[in-house]
Amino acid sequence: MKAGFSGRSLLLAALGLVLALPAALALAQETAVVPVRVIYPGETISADALDEVILRRPLRDMASVAHRLEDLDGKVARRTLLPGRLVPLSSVREPYLVERGEAVTVTFIDGNLTISLLAVPLESGAAGEVIRLRNIDSGAIITGVVMGDGTVRIGAS
Repeated sequence: MKAGFSGRSLLLAALGLVLALPAALALAQETAVVPVRVIYPGETISADALDEVILRRPLRDMASVAHRLEDLDGKVARRTLLPGRLVPLSSVREPYLVERGEAVTVTFIDGNLTISLLAVPLESGAAGEVIRLRNIDSGAIITGVVMGDGTVRIGAS
């Protein structure tokens, strides 16, 4: 008896490949996130306003558009985002923790020395951004880094 496949086993193997092909193609396809409604500039984006879609053809630069819900959820739109259209990552920003004109606490920390004061931001900023502020007491313009808790840190450290 020759070693090999019978006609029946070849047919079953071919049928298995045909059945597995759509699943394999779906895994190989890229997905992107698109709005399901108009999202206006300044609006915070929520996951319920988004939908994941499978792209018909791959993009040249997939890194420049949102391809997961997490890429956009909680971000703020910089421009109008239209339903069914791909969303460039440059069209969204992190939410501002410090708003222009609203007094914030500014801290200077150097070793054991901590100095706190109130200042008015001259520009809005998200966590990690450097912004300019005006010291309420002296009127001096200072720069600092917006912290995750909504305060601003200046100076050493």
